Amino acid sequence: MSQNKLITMDAESLLTTPLPPTRFIVSELIPQGVHILAGAPKVGKSWLALQICLWVASGESLWSFPVTTGTVLYLCLEDSFTRIQNRLFDITDEAPDNLHFATMSEIIGEGLENQIEDFLNVHTDMVLIVIDTLQRIRKVSTDANPYASDYRDIGILKQLADKHRIAILLIHHLRKMNDDDPMNMISGTTGISGATDSNFVLKKDKRSGNAATLYCVGRDIEYRELQLEFDKTAHLWNLLSDSITDEPQPSDEIIIHISAVMESLLSFTGTATELADEIEKMCGAVILPNVLIKKVIRNQAELAERGIAFEMKRTHDRKEINILYERVGCDGNDGKTDTVSVLNLPTQPSQPTQDGGAT
Repeated sequence: MSQNKLITMDAESLLTTPLPPTRFIVSELIPQGVHILAGAPKVGKSWLALQICLWVASGESLWSFPVTTGTVLYLCLEDSFTRIQNRLFDITDEAPDNLHFATMSEIIGEGLENQIEDFLNVHTDMVLIVIDTLQRIRKVSTDANPYASDYRDIGILKQLADKHRIAILLIHHLRKMNDDDPMNMISGTTGISGATDSNFVLKKDKRSGNAATLYCVGRDIEYRELQLEFDKTAHLWNLLSDSITDEPQPSDEIIIHISAVMESLLSFTGTATELADEIEKMCGAVILPNVLIKKVIRNQAELAERGIAFEMKRTHDRKEINILYERVGCDGNDGKTDTVSVLNLPTQPSQPTQDGGAT
């Protein structure tokens, strides 16, 4: 019986291969992947979910967090279109046409994935799906191992999210029993919270009050606590404070050196050693070639903001890095063009070989 070989990438190739950076739908808060937003009944989860949907679809920052604009699908499986309409009347005067609602869907493993794939085929700019609630898309489990059932269902949605680089936010409930760690209050086994990329727990300070804390934890985000207050007139959650202070971080010195070199050269093709030599010659900084490559790959988003794009390639005898700098508004007539086209960063990594190397 034939068996597919493992597809692997060796560590050396992994360190020197530019991979697509994690795509954030809400900067610093909601990356691509599957996420849980849990809270007690009637705490305001659905209002927060609708607010996130509206802000992402319209391109408006969610509090202090910029968003990636695109099509949003909200599966309101506990509501009617009339209730959704009334909530929209309460929360906004204008709604974008790239926010779509559905009140019925299939369940996981029995058609839901196909429905989402069909929607994605039509709306190729999809960035976010909200499902309210998780329990509505799960079948009644007769599995003797509830952990395995929980992990499997979340895993199916995660495969879908990872494939299309979108975020899927699942609205869920909390256990009635209180816990010092809010994440332990998420209903179900740890198969749910363990299989997701991020977990958010919305917990009110007092049941009758408007203040709440949004606890945020995940693989690609820093732990933070957001102090929120619900405005009953505007039907919006407002941010009062963030446990993480947003002090701007200084740029890496190596990135500053690369920027200075590229502003002069505009384009570069050569090895990491040759690039390090250019930096030493122009900036006086001595940088090891392997450290230079690591910094370039890890800071590709900042380099792109600086108008610098790169690609790595292997010739028959060496590895080369191609770098282009987009220069806008050349001051003098020095023979350099005003704008240099920037290389597109790869959307997929180089295909690993089945025996461990990268092509």
